[in-house]
Amino acid sequence: MTCIVKRLTDKQLISPPKYVTSGIQYETMMGSVAYGVSSDTSDVDIYGFCIPNKDMIFPHLKGEILGFGKQTQRYEQYQIHHVKDEDAKKEYDITIYSIVKYFQLCMENNPNMIDSLFTPRRCVLFTTKIGELVRENRKEFLHKGSFHKFKSYAYSQLHKIKTKNPIGKRKDIIALYNYDVKFAYHLVRLLNECEQILTEHDIDLERNREQLKAIRRGEYSEEQIENYFYTKEKELETLYNTSTLRYGPDETKIKNLLLRCLEEHFGSIDNCIVNTSHVNLINDIDEVLNKYRSIR
Repeated sequence: MTCIVKRLTDKQLISPPKYVTSGIQYETMMGSVAYGVSSDTSDVDIYGFCIPNKDMIFPHLKGEILGFGKQTQRYEQYQIHHVKDEDAKKEYDITIYSIVKYFQLCMENNPNMIDSLFTPRRCVLFTTKIGELVRENRKEFLHKGSFHKFKSYAYSQLHKIKTKNPIGKRKDIIALYNYDVKFAYHLVRLLNECEQILTEHDIDLERNREQLKAIRRGEYSEEQIENYFYTKEKELETLYNTSTLRYGPDETKIKNLLLRCLEEHFGSIDNCIVNTSHVNLINDIDEVLNKYRSIR
């Protein structure tokens, strides 16, 4: 596998921080290619994550006190658009997150982040042992909070359809189909994914590709799309109440996965973290002793 960010950096087409190129763990194609709607990979959306320097994740290692004095700028993501690689005849939009930010967004069930974990294997451009570890445990991030996140994103697509204030390529789409079919297919996609999460606790991004292709071809009217939204919204509310999926994230489990990834990358991180279970036990003992002293 060839790391796209490293290749574009070597060609001097992009200039990410060195800790991004040296610490990158995962890259995957997103967008219509990942949803099985388009085979055209000339425009490529890439999401991924890297592990930056240890003291960026654990700033206390270099003596920083949170909120006091000069604060280090936290690395959260490297983002760049419209990177043209003439040799490959491709144009890239790239977003590479810090592993910490990536885990947080996935834990919140941000639709884009969740999708990046469930892309088909053919879309994965680069991955390491750590990248595979995260993908193998991707279902651990799913919870019922996805209902609220995915529905909210779908509603935003419905709002964009109704706004009808096209710019750029959007004007051509609306002129051809009388409404923006790209927003429409994303609306339907998001609702279908949410249904899969609540019923199967899993996602197949390509399952509804024929339906999505039909929408992009203009075979659904704007009214049909709007009716689909409101009908599916009611169905998802019922599914939300009956689903056996956990209500919220298992933060402890996801944190342990994050620490496993960091240990795989850095080696021992014993000097970076405190075992909170021991701290809690000591606090509990102190509380009992204080109560005993007060009785005496």
